Amino acid sequence: MTEASPNAAWPLRQRSFWLVAPPLLVFVVFFAIPVGTLLLLSFNAPNQATLRPEANFALGNYQHFFDEELFTDALTRTYWISLEVTVLSLVIGYPLSYLMARTQSPRWSNLLMILVLTPLQVDTVIRAYGMVIIFGDVGLVNSALLYWQMISAPIPLMFNDFGVVVTLLHVGVPVMVLSLMGAMQNIDPALEEAARSLGANRFITFLRVTWPLSLPGVLAGSLLVFVTALSSYTVPRIAGGGKVVTLSTLMYNKIQTNAEWQLGAAVGAVLLVTSLIVVYFYQRLTQRSIGGLV
Repeated sequence: MTEASPNAAWPLRQRSFWLVAPPLLVFVVFFAIPVGTLLLLSFNAPNQATLRPEANFALGNYQHFFDEELFTDALTRTYWISLEVTVLSLVIGYPLSYLMARTQSPRWSNLLMILVLTPLQVDTVIRAYGMVIIFGDVGLVNSALLYWQMISAPIPLMFNDFGVVVTLLHVGVPVMVLSLMGAMQNIDPALEEAARSLGANRFITFLRVTWPLSLPGVLAGSLLVFVTALSSYTVPRIAGGGKVVTLSTLMYNKIQTNAEWQLGAAVGAVLLVTSLIVVYFYQRLTQRSIGGLV
C-alpha cells in the first residue's frame, strides 16, 4: 500500500485558491476597502476640505451621535420598522407558503409563485411611487373612501411609518415566502396525518409538527427580511416623504446635503456594527433553536 505524496494535495489547494480568489478579490476591493475607509473616516473631526482618513483619531462624531436625539431616534426607528416588517412578512408569508407547498395542481402552484415573484421584478423606485399612488392623500384608497363618504378627510396612510412598512412588505413577503418554501416542501404530509390520527387537533398538529419542522425556513427568512429592511434607503426616502428619518436616510443627508462626511461615516458605522451584533446573536439563537430540534 503506497502512501500519497504530500505534494499530491497541492494541485487541489491550487484549484481551491483559484475558485476562491475571484469572489475574495471582489469582496476586498468593493466592500472591505470602502467600508474600512469609511470606518476610519468616522474617527476624524468634521472637515469638509478632505475625505482622507487622518491620524488624529477621536470619538467626537460618536459622542455627537448618542447625544443628539435626532440620531438616537433614527436608530430606534430603523430597528423598530425592520422588526415590524419582519413579523408582518412572517404572518403573511407563512400561510401563503404552506398553501403553495400543499397545492397539488402545478398550474395553481406556478400561478401563485408568479404572483409572489412579481414584486421582485419591479424596481424599488417604481414600487415605492406605486404605493404612493395607492395610499397617498389623493391616492386610490383615500379617493374611494371620500367618494363613498366613509371618511370626511384623507387618512394619512403614506409619508409616515405605516407607509414605509407597507412598502417594505412588497419585498419582505416574497423573500419570506421563498425562504419558507424549501422548508415547507420538505415536511412530509404523512407526519401531519399521523398526528391527526393520534388525536391531535389542527392547532396542536401545527404547534408540535408543522412549526418545528419549518423553523429553519422561518429563521432564515426572518434574517433576510430584517437585514433587507434595515439597509433600505429608497423606500424610507420616497414612502416616508422625508418625514421618516432612518439611519440610511440620515447618513445620506449628512454626506450628500451637508457634506459632513465624518459624521455621516459615523452614522454608517453605527448601522454596520449594530447590525453585525444583531446578526451574530441571531445566528447563535438560530443554531441553538435548530440544534434543539435534532
